[in-house]
Amino acid sequence: MAAPGLSSTAIVTVSYNSSAHLRPFLESIRASESEQVLVVVADNASDDLDRVEALAREFDARLVRLGENHGYGGAINRAASTLAPEITSILVVNPDVSFLPGSITTLMQTLAANPAAGAVGPRVLNSDGTVYPSARRLPSLRTGVGHALLGRVWPSNPWTRRYLSDAFESSTITPAGWLSGSCVLVRRSAFDAIGGFDENFFMYFEDVDLGYRLGKANWLSLYDPAATVVHTGAHSTSSESRRMLEVHHQSAYRYLQKKYSALYLAPLRLALRIGLAIRSKAQVARAERATRKAR
Repeated sequence: MAAPGLSSTAIVTVSYNSSAHLRPFLESIRASESEQVLVVVADNASDDLDRVEALAREFDARLVRLGENHGYGGAINRAASTLAPEITSILVVNPDVSFLPGSITTLMQTLAANPAAGAVGPRVLNSDGTVYPSARRLPSLRTGVGHALLGRVWPSNPWTRRYLSDAFESSTITPAGWLSGSCVLVRRSAFDAIGGFDENFFMYFEDVDLGYRLGKANWLSLYDPAATVVHTGAHSTSSESRRMLEVHHQSAYRYLQKKYSALYLAPLRLALRIGLAIRSKAQVARAERATRKAR
C-alpha cells in the first residue's frame, strides 16, 4: 500500500558519467516500493549518455537531456521545472544511492504528517555500514573556523562536534539546520517559493544553502532515521582531487559571503576569503603528497 501522496512524488537524480551507478539505483527504487513512482534523470552532458538512455528506457524513467553541465543544483532545478503541477514533493537524490525497503514511503509519510516541514532527510549509511552525518547544524563563523582548523587533527573538538551536531545519531524525528543533498525529500511549494537550489553553487554547499534559505522562509528541515539509504559515494576518493578541493573551498566562501553579506562585514569576508584560500592550498598539497606516496 503506497503512502498518502506517493503518486504525487517525483524522484529526481543527476547523471554525469554515472551509468555504472544507475542500474542499482533504479533497481533499489523498484524494490523499495510496491507502487511505481516517477523517476526523472537529468543528464549533464555525459559521455555515457547512450547507456543512460538505455537504462531510462528499461526502467521507464524520464530522461531530461541538458546538453551541458549545469552542476548538481542547476540540473535538479531544470528537471524540477519539467514536472507536472500535481507533483507536490521532489525526492532529490544522488545516483549512487540505494534505498532500503519502505524508505521512500517513510519519508513521504513524515512530510505529510508535518505541514511545517519543507524538507525531510533519511539516515544515510556509508557502504561500510557506518552512519554518515547527513543532518547538521548550519555552519556559523565560530563553528566553521574551529571545524576547518581542527577537524582533521582533533576530530572530537567542540566546534566540529557542534557543527556535525548529534541529529544524525537520533532515533526519532529531529530538526536539523540542513540535510545532505545526497538524499532529501523537499516539499515542492517550499522548494519553488525559495527558487530551488542556488545555481551559483556548481558543486558543494548547495544543500547547506538550501537548508539555510528554507529556515529563513520558516520551513523546518527534519531528519527521520526510520528511513534509510546507502550512499556508496559518500567517501569517494575523487573528492580529494585538486579541482574538487578547490571547488569545495570556493563554495564554502560563497556560502559564508552570502550569510555574512552586510556592508560593515566586508573586512570579515576578506579575511574569510584569504583564510579559505590558504586552507585550500594546504589541503591540495597534502592530497598531492598522499598521492605520490601511494604510487
